Amino acid sequence: MGHVDPQDAANGIVHEYDGIKEQDNKLPNWWLGTFYVTIAFAGYYWLAAEGFQTTLSPRAEFDQQMAVQAAEEAAKLKTMGAVDDTSLTNMAKNASAVAEGQGAFMANCASCHGANGGGGIGPNLTDNAWLHGGAPTKVYATIKEGFTAKGMPAWGAILGEEKTRLVSAYVVSLKNTNVAGGKPPAGEVEK
Repeated sequence: MGHVDPQDAANGIVHEYDGIKEQDNKLPNWWLGTFYVTIAFAGYYWLAAEGFQTTLSPRAEFDQQMAVQAAEEAAKLKTMGAVDDTSLTNMAKNASAVAEGQGAFMANCASCHGANGGGGIGPNLTDNAWLHGGAPTKVYATIKEGFTAKGMPAWGAILGEEKTRLVSAYVVSLKNTNVAGGKPPAGEVEK
């Protein structure tokens, strides 16, 4: 610490270091008032949310919202019906379902299968050859359960049921489109 000369001390300087002089100024009353109100509100909020539980805590509110979302998703899945070749084929013919599936495909699958489905690290999805079956339910099962031994992760738990169905419908819609520059066929040829 530096030495404060008496003349500076008379002017309110209480500290000097490296030629920098500091005064001991009081904080403005508006700032102190805001600070104390913030402390009082934090105490009140803690008592209300955690102590007496008169209001929902952020965690309880989040859990409540997630339960509502899960119920909505369950209701939507009931209207979608069972997963079978017919329902997935019908989804593959629905433009909005295919567009939603394409969005999820681009976000999760395009890094291995290419943006157009023509293959990359993963196989070509636009030809008529399939490693694990090209029937819509086989495509769905492959996406949902994966084949980790061959590098295909199980996406069902990550995507959720609805998006798994939408991606499956999108992949079914790609079948036999044979995009230019796609990888050579791999697997068994299917009609």
